[in-house]
Amino acid sequence: MRTTVTLAPDVAAELERLRREQGLGVSEAVNLLVRQGMRATPERHPFANMTADLGLTVDVTNVGEVLDLLDQYEAEERSARDQRHDGAS
Repeated sequence: MRTTVTLAPDVAAELERLRREQGLGVSEAVNLLVRQGMRATPERHPFANMTADLGLTVDVTNVGEVLDLLDQYEAEERSARDQRHDGAS
């Protein structure tokens, strides 16, 4: 396959070094570098969840119960706000 590529300066320098040291042509050196990159194993870090203390005092393992609790809290807040509004009239 014939194509035109633009090499970053550091890649071009490595390509030229490889050509000089091993007496390779451009295509041979490019293929060698690409194959080396394909064989390289990327450094992998194990995934870790980030945690933070949210100060929760409720068990949040049951989502339904948590939603019920939030609905109850919202209703109480609305009731208190309505009472303040009625008292201000």
